[in-house]
Amino acid sequence: MHSVLLSRKGRKAEISNSPNGSISGSPVRTRQQGIMQKAFKMPKVRTNSSAKKRFKVTGTGKITFQKAFKRHILTKKSKKRKRVMAKKGEVAPANLDFVKRLLRLK
Repeated sequence: MHSVLLSRKGRKAEISNSPNGSISGSPVRTRQQGIMQKAFKMPKVRTNSSAKKRFKVTGTGKITFQKAFKRHILTKKSKKRKRVMAKKGEVAPANLDFVKRLLRLK
């Protein structure tokens, strides 16, 4: 929501109200010797959220995952097939670098 106010000198001032009561605007600015400077923060390095839910690093450093197709419609699948899917899978060497980068291990 934007509202326009007139200041004492008759100039228009635009104010935007946010839900938490603060006035939204540009990045943090600091004043130094009459010069306006923008303060810049380095971006945070974050682990990929979906990767940390799907992969687990073992004590020996291998990366494992749960195999797919073991959630529902299990009646038509053979016992052997379900038994194999119940075991943990290990990430293939071809995908290892990519998964490690997602988990911020490399």
